[in-house]
Amino acid sequence: MISKRLDASRPGAIETAAQLLRQGEVIVFPTDTLYGVGVDAFNAAAIERLYQVKERTLDKGIPVLLGDIADLVQVAVGVPPLAQQLAARYWPGPLTLIVPRHPNLPANISPGNTVAVRVPNHPVAQALIRAAGGAVATSSANRSGEPGAQTAEAALAALTGRVAAVLDGGPVQHGISSTILDCTVDPPRLLRQGPIPAGALLPEAP
Repeated sequence: MISKRLDASRPGAIETAAQLLRQGEVIVFPTDTLYGVGVDAFNAAAIERLYQVKERTLDKGIPVLLGDIADLVQVAVGVPPLAQQLAARYWPGPLTLIVPRHPNLPANISPGNTVAVRVPNHPVAQALIRAAGGAVATSSANRSGEPGAQTAEAALAALTGRVAAVLDGGPVQHGISSTILDCTVDPPRLLRQGPIPAGALLPEAP
């Protein structure tokens, strides 16, 4: 497979990438943290291909990026009040929340009954995700265990021939993975430190 490179600033590039996602293809695109590699979050076969592209084990699950906070109802049910408050405050942004998974999501998106979700603070990512249907299962654009990609060039070098296209939106903003907070346990548990420090989140717990 030859990985097509798309310049996000060119007319039609984002729609072309969104069409590939709707067709079940795997593509790379920029977010506010790192370049991501993603598929349609409701396509089980595409999610399986994403695991293969990443060389990722099934027990790790795949986070879901949303185009807007309103899209949360597509992928989650029974979202705890704290998660709703944090989403309203920090989305779009580099905060991933673990919440109860909606039964409409394919079972292979995560090993349990939860899902990791966030809304990226990046205009290209938001436009792409909205055009693709509102929810894209996304992991960092690298093979598991390797460094994340901060540029389209780095992502292409890591995954060339494994993805249908790379949507080039220039260098990313943060260059580190998002903060992850598990909101399905009480008290909430910080699973990964990122751009948003734990001290900014945990005091909001009831």
